[in-house]
Amino acid sequence: MPELPDVVVYLEALNRRIVGRPLRDIALNSPFVLRSVTPPLDSVKGEIVREVSRLGKRIVWRFSDERWLVMHLMIAGRLRWRDTVPPASPVRRSQGTGKALAQPPAKLVLATFTFDAGRLYFTEAGSKKRASLRLVQGRSALQALDPGGLEPIGASAAELRTALARERHTLKRALTDPTLVSGIGNAYSDEILHHARLSPLARTDALTDDDWRRLHEAVQSTLTVWIARLRAETGEGFPERVTAFRDGMAVHGRFKQPCPVCGSPVQRIVYVDHECNYCAACQTGGRVLADRALSRLLKGQWPRTLED
Repeated sequence: MPELPDVVVYLEALNRRIVGRPLRDIALNSPFVLRSVTPPLDSVKGEIVREVSRLGKRIVWRFSDERWLVMHLMIAGRLRWRDTVPPASPVRRSQGTGKALAQPPAKLVLATFTFDAGRLYFTEAGSKKRASLRLVQGRSALQALDPGGLEPIGASAAELRTALARERHTLKRALTDPTLVSGIGNAYSDEILHHARLSPLARTDALTDDDWRRLHEAVQSTLTVWIARLRAETGEGFPERVTAFRDGMAVHGRFKQPCPVCGSPVQRIVYVDHECNYCAACQTGGRVLADRALSRLLKGQWPRTLED
């Protein structure tokens, strides 16, 4: 799922292309992506996009009369921009890179937004179709879609501690709960906890003052560093490679690969559609955390330490 750094870079690219410009047309390829009825989606055709912003992991376009178009990319949703070129050409060129980009496969396109300068494609891979689009009117209707979590960048250590400690959870769950903290998901929570040298299963009510200090520093550093990296990677173009698995990540998606700090193999816990990646040497004192499925299968043979 695109998380806070990815969404920030999406917004910056959209701001350069669509803010202050009229939305000429909207084509829905999948009627199920639209989750609202009033006001009608056609009512913003021809309207100028006044602003783009973020609501948690959602992308929001503001139109006149307090109408807000809200996109939730969920896990597999992405945005793809193609500059306008003569219709006879099946190829678009990415701004700033000169690389030829084909149109997104039609089966992936949920909706297409047409502007004078180009088209924005709202796509989703896979068959679960969780991504959504809503048009709401009035600030109260927009706020009803806000999970209410703390904006982490710029939050003080005390504010972060208050937000995360509001309920007794593991750190992994607390960081990824949008009602507690905004915009952090599976990938960046792994990176934050590795930076802070904290176990993903540590309880929020059992952290020391030093643990909280390290966690706050890790949140600020990890998110700002990755925003800067993604900005540099995108340049003036449009972000095409939006993924949870990136070169340069310390632990996320790096199962069995060496930890960049200590060289120990990165460990993993798999649950449902997600995974938690961590370094046992750096974060859990060498203890291997139980995997819900595999540890039950192996029972007494489950390795408890890196040495095992």
